[in-house]
Amino acid sequence: MQVALQQLVNGLTVGAFYALIALGYTMVYGIIRLINFAHGDIYAVGAFVGLSLYGLLAALRIQNPILTTLLALVVSMGFTGLLGVLLYRVAYRPLLHARLSILISAIGGSLTLEYGLFLIYSPSFLVYPHLFGRAGPSFGSVDVSWLQVVIFVSGLVLMAALYLLVHRTKIGMAMRALAINQDAARLMGVDVDRVIALTFFLGSVLAAFAGVLTGLYYSQISFLMGFLIGLKAFTAAVLGGIGNIPGAVLGGFLLGILEGLAAGYFSSRWKDVVAFAILIIILVVRPRGLLGERVVERM
Repeated sequence: MQVALQQLVNGLTVGAFYALIALGYTMVYGIIRLINFAHGDIYAVGAFVGLSLYGLLAALRIQNPILTTLLALVVSMGFTGLLGVLLYRVAYRPLLHARLSILISAIGGSLTLEYGLFLIYSPSFLVYPHLFGRAGPSFGSVDVSWLQVVIFVSGLVLMAALYLLVHRTKIGMAMRALAINQDAARLMGVDVDRVIALTFFLGSVLAAFAGVLTGLYYSQISFLMGFLIGLKAFTAAVLGGIGNIPGAVLGGFLLGILEGLAAGYFSSRWKDVVAFAILIIILVVRPRGLLGERVVERM
């Protein structure tokens, strides 16, 4: 039981990362039916931009950990949000009516971002600053760090904010209209291109938030870090029902918990096996995911 509870805590932390990234996949797919394979690398860019800002602030002798982390999050989220919009306008918008071509373009965008980080930074792992220790509340034999609490709570806040934006605002109404029928939405006066660009912006912002907190949590980053977690976040989106926002959140946390239990009871080497075995099982047994509905009803 002790192992299960500790791995549950660890799984919820990692699941928050998966859920934040999966939301980007599910929003883009819900509107333009595209699997944005570059989304995991947007997450990696966010982590590297955050590291660069930490280095700049250290050079300026600004050492308050809360202030530097907030600045790193804001700058990386803003930068990657704009990068996501640029990626859409350059690599995706000209090919929206060519499904195979846009898929190839997404893979090309992913590789461009990956090896851009390789050339600009380093092929080796880079170390994030140790700003927050492992101290935190203890529940018997289960240890929880304050960083884990921050990751979990802030992740939930962002997920709730996105849900409210989509379901309680005019721009969210426009996003849901596009998910149903783009042509009808355009006839009703919706600026389709603007709404799609905003969708890429929001998804990239959430990915960057996850990227910076991942660096703080694991203390190191790599230019290839977006590849595997991108696949796992996509698995989480499929698990919950791709195109469904609550489904992406549920899938992310559930995948994180299952991985944590597999690592605790078997070996950390089994985590990836569990993740992709789940993807295969869900695609075979319930292709629409746990909360999946008809595609036109998602978002």
